Amino acid sequence: MIHKTHLLQQILETRTDTKKVFGTSFSIRYKDQIWAGASCNLVPESSYFIASTTKLYTTAVILNLQSKGRLKLGDLILNYLDERIATGLNNYKGIDHSNKITIRDLLAHTSGIPDYFQGKSANGISLERQLTTGTDQAWSFEESIVRSKTIRSPFPVGKPGKAHYSDTNFQLLGEIIRKISGKTLEENYKEVIFEPLQLTKTYVYQDPTDKIPATLFYKNVPLDIPLAMSSFGPDGGIVSTSDELLQFLCHFFNGTFFEQTTLEELKVWNRIFFPMKSGVGIHQFKLPRIFDPVGIIPELIGHSGLSGALAYCSPQHDLYIAGTVNQVAYPETSFKLMTKLIRTVLKK
Repeated sequence: MIHKTHLLQQILETRTDTKKVFGTSFSIRYKDQIWAGASCNLVPESSYFIASTTKLYTTAVILNLQSKGRLKLGDLILNYLDERIATGLNNYKGIDHSNKITIRDLLAHTSGIPDYFQGKSANGISLERQLTTGTDQAWSFEESIVRSKTIRSPFPVGKPGKAHYSDTNFQLLGEIIRKISGKTLEENYKEVIFEPLQLTKTYVYQDPTDKIPATLFYKNVPLDIPLAMSSFGPDGGIVSTSDELLQFLCHFFNGTFFEQTTLEELKVWNRIFFPMKSGVGIHQFKLPRIFDPVGIIPELIGHSGLSGALAYCSPQHDLYIAGTVNQVAYPETSFKLMTKLIRTVLKK
């Protein structure tokens, strides 16, 4: 890969058009080689919001708790949450199915719980829409749950072959982590992930006055939403760098936080957003042959975020990639860039 560094850097610079993408930062590990590059308003050391890629960290903590015998994925969430929170989470056609939801359902998005962030409430406007049109706001865990309960459930819990991506699931997982451990979410991340891996630039964004992370873009306009970013927590609140995100990704899929054999149990795939499928706390990205006729791009597993951040790997190729395009409006952009970088690395 070392002899391709110029090509990889050129790809990043070409992708930065100052119309849709104003900066990129990516790190790749392929076998025993590591490459890092960036373009325009980002440098390899830049800190940025990883958004829903945070869900991998929350999954790591949940699986770590399971490895210690503190919970089981098949446990009902009613065992861990206050009744006022757990009741009414999945109200499908007038019937409350919440008493059947398990921790695994939350991780796999098979709970049928509405998404407090992208779901439209009674006024027909989503929280995402409010934020991207300039209305920054903060919310608490309880407020995210209340909002979720005003949105219609898409299906009863555990309906075969059904998954509905919902940030509410991970808000609930964060609360379960707090209940079991008696510690804050930040303390759990530090104890299980940040400190053991010596990730000094990775943290949960909680202070709206913190200017360290690079400013997001929505289309061609800076998107300054510090109140919202400080509210996402377990579903999208972590700040990191491409290097530290890559380090975490490698450890996640190589048995640092839980037994590596557990990974096979996570690979139960249901469609969410083409061409992605949801597993149990992880996502699969697999291009159909029409978009990859030569078959260079392997099946990738990991997670991504609305900020344009992603972290995916192909363990069988010993290939790991993490980075961002820092753009909220065009979610496909980071995936196109990722596949172009991977194609360059793997092409003989």
